[in-house]
Amino acid sequence: MLLHISASPRGDRSESRAIAGTFLETFRSVSPDVPVEEFDLWDGTLPAFGPAAVAAKMAVFAGAAPEGPEWQAAVDTFRRFDAADRYVFSVPMWNAGIPYVLKQFIDVVSQPGLVFGFDPVAGYSGLLTGKRAAVIYTSAVYGPGRSPAFGADFQAPYFEDWLRWAGIEDIRTVHFRPNLATAEADQGRRQAHADARDLAKRF
Repeated sequence: MLLHISASPRGDRSESRAIAGTFLETFRSVSPDVPVEEFDLWDGTLPAFGPAAVAAKMAVFAGAAPEGPEWQAAVDTFRRFDAADRYVFSVPMWNAGIPYVLKQFIDVVSQPGLVFGFDPVAGYSGLLTGKRAAVIYTSAVYGPGRSPAFGADFQAPYFEDWLRWAGIEDIRTVHFRPNLATAEADQGRRQAHADARDLAKRF
């Protein structure tokens, strides 16, 4: 199964969702037998990870059994995520990083024994091995080669570090990073959609 996880709240006006849509359209045409599901992180189904869930998580580290509805909600969200073997993430840049709802998703699913294992001597080990991820990155001002006045990138380095930490080593990316105040946006948009189509054919 392929799961599309969208971190943009902009709906049809979202550049990242539009590029992901091109990817999914192409993927469905070349891999019609692979189920495709959507997970809009803004649809209200993503649970909070509050005091009770944190207490349950720490119980795992202490060797006790976690319990409670908040913990179960986190486990259910993880299972929805883990059911797929391929992922497409549409990730707009917010304030040089990722949208807070995507960080919430990461915090909800990143649980011991689910996303990662931990050994006091060896440290962390990712448990989501054998999966692959395509990530659609967009930003409206930041872009490689621009001066620091146009921002910095804590988006892709953070997100890809999390994927690798979780055990997902096969990561493929599409970037659309125009300065939207210039004419380069249309050319960059066309290239990003073309890159998404090419990636989907090989995914």
